[in-house]
Amino acid sequence: MRPLTDDECKLFFEKLTKYIGDNISQLLERTDGKYCFRLHKERIYYCKESLMKKACHVSRENLRSFGTCFGKFTKTRKFRLHVTALDFLAPYAKYKIWLKPNAEQQFLYGNHIMKAGLGRITENTEQYQGVIVYNMNDLPLGFGVASKSTQNCRRADPMDIVAFHQADIGEYLRNEDRII
Repeated sequence: MRPLTDDECKLFFEKLTKYIGDNISQLLERTDGKYCFRLHKERIYYCKESLMKKACHVSRENLRSFGTCFGKFTKTRKFRLHVTALDFLAPYAKYKIWLKPNAEQQFLYGNHIMKAGLGRITENTEQYQGVIVYNMNDLPLGFGVASKSTQNCRRADPMDIVAFHQADIGEYLRNEDRII
């Protein structure tokens, strides 16, 4: 377990900024204490500073995880956000998409979001902007990347893809057989 290097910080915060904008500081300085991000086995963990100090006393070989995994770095050094970060990022989401009830299941199966399944979208969403996907009851379902801006979504055909699937809460069930 170690602090992030400058390059790792840059990649990680660019990815977070894509989804929550400038609200990253609210993740670090919360009312219930200070939180931090640490790297362990190519995964970035989010935890309270007191937990991080306790985890320092465990050897690296014996430390499995600590805190909440926000994502991992791939072999090509790109950062991939995990669905476990959804509950922390959803309250600070800058851009949101709400799905109709008939499109929820398709998204949770790992499919992209079609215009026909789009309930609402945040105004001024730009193309290729990170979005948090909700159902109509404001329950966060996952992450996506807008394939069209808000203006282009209004003119799109019903079978056009409006958001690319990134991660969703259905991954827990789909990956149940595989040990992570």
